[in-house]
Amino acid sequence: MFESKLPNLGTSIFSQMTALANKHQALNLSQGFPEFDAPELLKKQLNHYVLEGVNQYAPSSGIAKLQQQIAALIARKYHNNINYEQQVTVTSGATEALFVAIQALVKEGDEVVVFDPAYDSYQPAIELAGGRSVHVALHAPDYKIDWQAVADVITDKTRVIIINTPHNPSGKIFKTEDINALKALVAEHDLYVISDEVYEHITFDGTLHLSALTDSELFARSFVISSFGKTFHSTGWKMGYCVAPTQLMVEFRKIHQYVTFSSFTPAQHALADMLELEPEHVDELSHFYQQKRDLLSEALAQSRFKILPSEGTYFLLLDYSDVSDLDDVEFCQWLVEQAGVAAVPLSVFYNSASSDKVIRLCFAKNDDTLKRAAEILCQL
Repeated sequence: MFESKLPNLGTSIFSQMTALANKHQALNLSQGFPEFDAPELLKKQLNHYVLEGVNQYAPSSGIAKLQQQIAALIARKYHNNINYEQQVTVTSGATEALFVAIQALVKEGDEVVVFDPAYDSYQPAIELAGGRSVHVALHAPDYKIDWQAVADVITDKTRVIIINTPHNPSGKIFKTEDINALKALVAEHDLYVISDEVYEHITFDGTLHLSALTDSELFARSFVISSFGKTFHSTGWKMGYCVAPTQLMVEFRKIHQYVTFSSFTPAQHALADMLELEPEHVDELSHFYQQKRDLLSEALAQSRFKILPSEGTYFLLLDYSDVSDLDDVEFCQWLVEQAGVAAVPLSVFYNSASSDKVIRLCFAKNDDTLKRAAEILCQL
């Protein structure tokens, strides 16, 4: 009899909710992908390179001009002058980069600290590496990390802490005190960090993203993961990258070469051009999404939902405890089937299901979609 390596894993809630949204012709604010298209220049350059015949394998670590543009962006945003040849690897999406970083660090019996609610790819990758996830739960309304609770779960088997800032699904971002507390634990226990920063360019109200790249001590022990799909509204291209100190990147590349070897060549050239010719796109992204966050929040202000503050990402959390007594999975099923709006229940992001009555909405949608969804939700 065949024995699964991931026996407890089924179809993701995102696929389930999108299928339900399609079935019931609902407004889909569940899965985290933009409803609008990639920038015109990016599409034009992709088409250009395809037609020019730039369609063969790229170097495994990425084409040089894209690595250079990534390094320039990091220098401009985080004041860290990295070596693009040795410290940047282009990957087939951030999920590949996360998987490879986990495989590079985690050995049989190692423990990895994960903050719940958490992106669903972390735990399977840890298990496939022979490790064990140790979950620290964060709860509504503030989803604040209790660093003493983190210290309490660290053992002699702990090897890695995975952080995600800005955080999906809560929309919270790391503060200086979080970086300092993390650094102290890393130094005290000889740990490594995987910093999932795919929403790095989407922060609100003038708050700056605190990347692991901004702190030399922390970066020395970190893999930093980023996503072009989130930044350039092109999630279907599956393009991301990893930045790490040279010694760690050597190990990362050993595994990356046998996962995808290299990533979509025409897209690499197009992304390099986009970063060089329209750098303002990255700089304006926070304002672009803050307008959408505010539009949705203001449209829901008279509803019975409690809006939890979003400091970054393109997600907004709603407490529905005044709307329904159903648990969050049942409520989301009812919401899509009866009201025509698809959302994601937050409990699915936890190892041990949370009893918080909270759902997640994605506001990376056209304004009309957000207004129509809010109008429906205000009637509940």
